[in-house]
Amino acid sequence: MIGSLTGVVRALEAPVVLLEVNGVGYEIDTPLSTFCQLNPGQNVTLWTHLVVREDAHLLYGFSDTTDKALFRTLIKVNGVGPKLALSILSSMSSAMMIQAIDMQDVTTLTRIPGVGKKTAERLVIELRDRLQNLSSSGSDGSSLGSHQFGITSVSPVAEAEAALVSLGYKPLEAQKAIGAVKSEFTETADLIRAALKSMMKQ
Repeated sequence: MIGSLTGVVRALEAPVVLLEVNGVGYEIDTPLSTFCQLNPGQNVTLWTHLVVREDAHLLYGFSDTTDKALFRTLIKVNGVGPKLALSILSSMSSAMMIQAIDMQDVTTLTRIPGVGKKTAERLVIELRDRLQNLSSSGSDGSSLGSHQFGITSVSPVAEAEAALVSLGYKPLEAQKAIGAVKSEFTETADLIRAALKSMMKQ
């Protein structure tokens, strides 16, 4: 099992990071909370979880061990796979997630793309006890299918919209959310953060 990787960020294609470690480039899927902290050329440690399938080996990376532990806890819930787990972690912080579960806040959970009422209720039931140990955890460190990093430049707006669509938001929802904040921000990470914040308040 690959538990962590330390290297240089060579490319970013939301929500995938190309991390070069000793001359080897690893494509790592990340929640947008992690992705938005990274910059090309940055030396970084990502805490990773490896998923082995018949057709692929997929790496998921997180900026701290709390997010990694929460991801591993989420994918144990019936009906929650890695993609939905990343969507949850992209839409709210670990602290917000733990609080929502503790308060049995189904309404907030259903604002996450891919999480309906039944899934939200299942998350509350199955995670309430499991997440108690995570609520006091701290950070220790500084996401589905095949991705390719080309040399074509993509605008921050287009990349931010693509990142939201990869989380499960509909294209029109993504365009509307990014369109509402694009006059205030020019960087992909800032656009994503602002759009997610506005959508979670709706």
